[in-house]
Amino acid sequence: MTQSHEPDKVPVTVLTGYLGAGKTTLLNRILSEPHGKRYAVVVNEFGEIGIDNELVIGADEEVFEMNNGCICCTVRGDLIRIIEGLMKRKGRFDAIIVETTGLADPAPVAQTFFVDEDVQKAARLDAVVTVADAKWLAARLRDAPEAKSQIAFADVIIINKTDLVTPGELREVEARIRAINPYASLHRANKCDVKIADVLERRAFDLDRILDIEPDFLVAEDHDHEHGHDRGHDHHHHGLKHYHDEDMQSVAVRLEGEVDPAKFMPWINRVTQEQGPNILRCKGIVAMKDDPKRFVFQGVHMMLDGDSQREWKPDEKRESKVVFIGRNLEGEDIRQGFLACAA
Repeated sequence: MTQSHEPDKVPVTVLTGYLGAGKTTLLNRILSEPHGKRYAVVVNEFGEIGIDNELVIGADEEVFEMNNGCICCTVRGDLIRIIEGLMKRKGRFDAIIVETTGLADPAPVAQTFFVDEDVQKAARLDAVVTVADAKWLAARLRDAPEAKSQIAFADVIIINKTDLVTPGELREVEARIRAINPYASLHRANKCDVKIADVLERRAFDLDRILDIEPDFLVAEDHDHEHGHDRGHDHHHHGLKHYHDEDMQSVAVRLEGEVDPAKFMPWINRVTQEQGPNILRCKGIVAMKDDPKRFVFQGVHMMLDGDSQREWKPDEKRESKVVFIGRNLEGEDIRQGFLACAA
């Protein structure tokens, strides 16, 4: 049940993670467990997944149908063409999962869902899920820039193989992740044994969920905040060391009250054009003047997508929140620019 005015868009999950982190385990679970949903899984190679023949009911060209109702197909050539083909299949699916290769930057895959008009009409990017290996992540973050991008880019992070590290090492890995991306929801797992519902169909760019994770995550950074001081600004709770990542950061700004669409639209377009190459992800929920609905947007680099979703509830404070995650962002610029959009 979605309250967006586009209830028929199929949610798409982009699944990423470094080689060996455990994506295949997760995909196999999706293709074989009796979760009662029909997922279409798009993978690079069937071979890597090792499709269990006992579970296959029918194969038609490049598409395998599984006995739990899911289907699996490979990316041969153009992702856009594959998604369009999937959309034409009768009895559409509940959701699509696109796996990216372990070395790849997930951005181009995620961008597919902003670029092509037919795809955009039919599908929406639901979340980027990154599977990380608890034991090797810290080393990968040092030697592989893609590993850092995958963490920064994620909405949901599964820290897998936690049984192979000590509790102290696990806390350290989590602190590293938080330094790069404070907003993703984190799940600890051994054999990717997370609930499938925690990973798929999250509407993960709904910032409401961010506030569950970190209630003071959006303390306004204006210098005159009256009530900001008693919120305990130290990040040493949970016994975590607070890492600061040199080249990745996130900027979150909250504005009490409404924004003026005539100011906000040009501003968000300008910021994404000027800082786009450095912005990995941006997202926000905005209260527009004279609009009873919440305007929700998200972007990858320079590409933006947004629409009016459900109405503000009577008990909700009409306020606007935006988050940018990227490399070397002009944080102060973003902050001042957004606050200047106030109605």
